[in-house]
Amino acid sequence: MEGNKDDSVKCIRIAEGCIASGDHEKAIKFLNKAERLYPTQKAKDLLEEVKNMSENTDKGGGTEPTMNGPRKRRGSVGRDTTDGGTEVVHEKEYSEEQLVLVKRVQKCKDYYEVLSVEKEASEGDLKKAYRKLALQMHPDKNKAPGATEAFKAVGNAYAVLSDPAKRKKYDVYGPDEEKRSSRSGEYQYDYSHGFEGDISPEELFNMFFGGAGHVYQRRSRHSHIHRQQFRYSSRESSSDGSGTLFLQLAPILLLVVISLLSSLFVSDPVFSLQRSDKYSAQRKSQNLKIPYYVKQDFVSNFAGDLRRIERQVEEEFVSNLRQNCWRERSYKENMLWRARNYADAALYERAQSMETPSCDQLQNLYK
Repeated sequence: MEGNKDDSVKCIRIAEGCIASGDHEKAIKFLNKAERLYPTQKAKDLLEEVKNMSENTDKGGGTEPTMNGPRKRRGSVGRDTTDGGTEVVHEKEYSEEQLVLVKRVQKCKDYYEVLSVEKEASEGDLKKAYRKLALQMHPDKNKAPGATEAFKAVGNAYAVLSDPAKRKKYDVYGPDEEKRSSRSGEYQYDYSHGFEGDISPEELFNMFFGGAGHVYQRRSRHSHIHRQQFRYSSRESSSDGSGTLFLQLAPILLLVVISLLSSLFVSDPVFSLQRSDKYSAQRKSQNLKIPYYVKQDFVSNFAGDLRRIERQVEEEFVSNLRQNCWRERSYKENMLWRARNYADAALYERAQSMETPSCDQLQNLYK
């Protein structure tokens, strides 16, 4: 059953995409499949919500009971009669699909789940997922309760995962530990704040869509002035002629020439820790017996400098082991922390049994 967990998660994510596109029948199909593979509370909740949405769609909307009789559900199209007998039509504020999308983001436990992508997702996958969700969650378009916070969460998720350094740190240490309390007394991670990127969700949205003009027709005075200045400077630069262009490119061309010349005088390393066509002769250091590889003419060229070279070999080898050991321990500790935090016994057992070969090799090196 545990081996089907990943397939169950994939089915849930496909179902969420079907919900977003309004294909309830297909969403129910994949949620039922997820329940058969690996039952989870998330799949049950989504299945119940989709079925309710389908029933409401079939009935053409619904009402919610109140103390004074039936009350129009928020977001539905209704008609009320005033004292003067005039019929007032209330515009639809948001759809059930929009509300389900907001609730899905609120239930997410990490940024990958917010964007509905795998941990191995490429930059193109992240951009595609962000574009789709940002348009669906923007407060100007989605009036469902919590849409603003969900929009911020989507923006923060992309800002962090699209930055290689922040994504690496996020993968090692997991979500931010800062929590917020909900009205029910339960604690959840606030993914609209906490582990944030260097750019706000609104600025990020404007970078993707602000200049297009076909998504939202809101243009700030600052951006309008900036575009005017850019057009003016472009007209000026085009009238200067090819002579000015050459003068502007001269420093760049000089740097390119210098870099090409300097590369001609850089010699190959004396040794390599990996075998290759160039470094095909294997040797071992006298002290720690570390294997390394050199060129065929190594002995004739560096016979008198062997001790210094082997000391460099051992230092580089030990430094690589230490870095790998640190990464292995960090990953294991992160898994243990997640297992304790979410009370996941299977994850905790897997983390406990995880091996750290680089750390073991480093420890055996000094015995």
